[in-house]
Amino acid sequence: MNDLPDPGLAIAFQGEPGAYSHLACRQAYPGMAPLPCRTFEDAFAAVREGRARYAMIPIENSLAGRVADVHHLIPYAGLHIIAEHYERISHHLLAIPGARIDQIKSVKSHVHALGQCRGLVRELGLTAIVGADTAGAAAEVAARQDPTFAAIASELAAEINGLVSLRAGIEDAEHNTTRFVVLAREALEPNPNLPCVTTFVFRVRNVAAALYKALGGFATNGINMTRLESYMVGGGFVATQFYADVEGHPAANGLRQALEELDFFSHEVRILGIYPQHPFRVHQRLSPE
Repeated sequence: MNDLPDPGLAIAFQGEPGAYSHLACRQAYPGMAPLPCRTFEDAFAAVREGRARYAMIPIENSLAGRVADVHHLIPYAGLHIIAEHYERISHHLLAIPGARIDQIKSVKSHVHALGQCRGLVRELGLTAIVGADTAGAAAEVAARQDPTFAAIASELAAEINGLVSLRAGIEDAEHNTTRFVVLAREALEPNPNLPCVTTFVFRVRNVAAALYKALGGFATNGINMTRLESYMVGGGFVATQFYADVEGHPAANGLRQALEELDFFSHEVRILGIYPQHPFRVHQRLSPE
């Protein structure tokens, strides 16, 4: 237990050392010690139980869409979202030292990473093998020491596992970016006058126009809703839970009125976090299409 980081300086993430979540921890909080966890639930528990100060959790990717299970788990984690982080994902084809790219016959990685690098897999005629995560695939390449076996993972995974990058930037799209949220035990109270994001969940009954009525206040009050995810709850089909991100602070008149109208037409409205907008969000809004 002596090798565990100081809890006040630890930031938990799901995955093995070298995962993209690990890379996000290093980029966003370079002064903190990343704490790898086997599952998302383990990462939440590390923060809740005081073994880490924060948890860095991926929530959506510009190519692959939402990260499975996270939207179900965050509302019940007992934590608060206090920040967001955008990480540009640059995939590398990793192999053991001395291997040549023309030797590679098979490549292993997470299903999303393989899907984001279809062009390279097709170009080289590789057999794609789905693994649990990118960093784990890199560790397996290092363990097997087979020059025909490669992984798609981060440059950090290569560094940690003693591998070499045979080709960098192998993703099909240059805009491959993952959005993370940072969770903590205590809620953040950002300045209402600065650009903020408010994340919340709510439920509506499965009846005609329920969602339309619930969201009407956001339109009439000029609130920009940047994310809306739905999923069934309780194993039934009579109610749907929604996970939403909107730009603004609940203390501001527009969002306050929109949330009041939402509360009238829905139930179990619960704010999961109010936090500053990441500069990437502002840059995306201002960038020409």
